[in-house]
Amino acid sequence: MNFRRFFTAAIIATAATTAVAQAADCTVNAADPFDLGEADVTELYACIEGKMAEGYAKEGHEIGTAFRSWTVTSTRPAVAGAHGNRLLQTFANDIAAEQYLKFEEEGVVMPVGAVLAKESIKITKKQTGRVGPLFTMTKLETGAAPDAGDWLYGGVQPNGKVMKVKQSFCHDCHSAWETQDMLAYPLEEVRISN
Repeated sequence: MNFRRFFTAAIIATAATTAVAQAADCTVNAADPFDLGEADVTELYACIEGKMAEGYAKEGHEIGTAFRSWTVTSTRPAVAGAHGNRLLQTFANDIAAEQYLKFEEEGVVMPVGAVLAKESIKITKKQTGRVGPLFTMTKLETGAAPDAGDWLYGGVQPNGKVMKVKQSFCHDCHSAWETQDMLAYPLEEVRISN
């Protein structure tokens, strides 16, 4: 009798584990993120956001553990083409939020200490969402990083480890938004303004 109970319990446990694993896969109906509709993105984000928060915070990274309490700048993640065609969701710390949420296109000067954290989700060829890096930007004092517009670019890998980032690689792209203090904003259709 004990063997039968053990066997039944093992089958139930295996089924429950399989169901959790399948739920954690976060599948979508497209291999190209540009083909995802609003409902698809919202459902994907609901599936994967806990895994992202846990992963980014895993190693105790200062931004990776704090950014989820900051101001979210969009209604949902969206793909703009930058950052490897990933779905992106940007958070702004208290110093950054007021200026960032204006989404101004000219004369923008972010305050020293402003920090932005951008979650990313990669859609695989197998049509699953995969946690990408947490991209970060920190505004430094004038003259601290003149070759990068006084921004420090960084990142946190999905496992919580610091991502090695070449400053010039990030800045070469962000310099296209020089009049916006190097800020590339979320797509207009998903922006939250103050």
